[in-house]
Amino acid sequence: MAEYSAFSLLKNALTGNRDWKPAWRKPDPKPSYDVIVVGGGGHGLSTAYYLAKEHGITNVAVLEKGWLGSGNVGRNTTIVRSNYLYPQSIRFYEHSMRLWENLSHDLNYNVMFSQRGILNLAHTPAQFDDYARRGNAMRHGGGDAELLDPDQIARLYPGLDVSASARFPVVGGLLQPKAGTARHDAVAWGYARGADRRGVDIIENCEVTGFLRDGDRITGVTTSRGEIRAAKVAVAVAGSTGHVMKLAGIDKLPIESHLLQAFVSESLKPILPGVITWGGGHLYVSQSDKGGLVFGGDLDGYNSYAQRGNLPLVEEVMSELLAMFPAFARVRLLRSWGGVMDMSMDGSPIITTGPLPGMYLNCGWCYGGFKATPASGWCFAHTIARDEPHEINAPFTLDRFHRGILIDEKGQGSTPKLH
Repeated sequence: MAEYSAFSLLKNALTGNRDWKPAWRKPDPKPSYDVIVVGGGGHGLSTAYYLAKEHGITNVAVLEKGWLGSGNVGRNTTIVRSNYLYPQSIRFYEHSMRLWENLSHDLNYNVMFSQRGILNLAHTPAQFDDYARRGNAMRHGGGDAELLDPDQIARLYPGLDVSASARFPVVGGLLQPKAGTARHDAVAWGYARGADRRGVDIIENCEVTGFLRDGDRITGVTTSRGEIRAAKVAVAVAGSTGHVMKLAGIDKLPIESHLLQAFVSESLKPILPGVITWGGGHLYVSQSDKGGLVFGGDLDGYNSYAQRGNLPLVEEVMSELLAMFPAFARVRLLRSWGGVMDMSMDGSPIITTGPLPGMYLNCGWCYGGFKATPASGWCFAHTIARDEPHEINAPFTLDRFHRGILIDEKGQGSTPKLH
């Protein structure tokens, strides 16, 4: 597996870089597989990788309707964190953090994971108390958390307005030092290469157009490249979950598809040492290795499958950024993009068997999809291979909404249109 090394870099440099092996093959689909994974994003690719690595299931096809990584895995702000409140979430995201910490070595592919920390700003004493509660919960769950006062924050972020005259005075913050960022494209490419080397077929430009059945049991899929049969079909298509599940006759799920925009500025000299979030609204910003500010905010607020946004949210996000860092007022914006978010009703994911025999479902990631990529694939692979969840993802069932056992991280209940 160790194709990428200092020796291989030197060797290929001396031969004009003509002998690099493609990162993954471009196979034609076979008539049947043991497992079909619908969706070639981070969660689908990591699922296929862990099916092969952890469970020895290599007769697997990953079906992607476009090019690999064309969905949310390449359309996010690259933040990795595990600063959650509830035990179920802490256990899951801490497992993901441990996988992140060894991921480049595991994949023999540099995913550029940088543990530069994430700081959540508090602007009222009540908000600071709430962060103290969350920080204590994180520590009880095996994570790391530190409460910072305004002076400590000012030393860490000298460009931040912490003055008494600020419109949103900073009273403190919650720091998770282990959090950080990773290169989203590299994560997709690394998992794709790792799965391919273990025998998984990654089939691009292969859109699922329907499901094959034997009674109620799902036995395969129809695609733009023909019928493909499988004993098990796993769906991991993020914001397209509602559309794809309708093809199987499932038209009522506790999720909605919403648009979320992100932005990148021109390159600046190093000014942000880590990820910082604004507690007066919804804004998160970090600085990329190229120097650009990478930031985002709230959902656009309407259901959509479009990978683009509207101007009102652009204005809102920019105004929030300037409320936090007035010095960025003259920085030029280079580009923006949109991802389609599958928002669950309680803000927590769904990783489960069903809802039909032979089918497995991974969805409802809200704002947490990218950071969960390793643990999502690891747990989903276990669920598919064993036909039962691992204890880490056992709480994230589909039937929790019927049973009223919500994992309501955001604290606003199972109410649509209030994400």
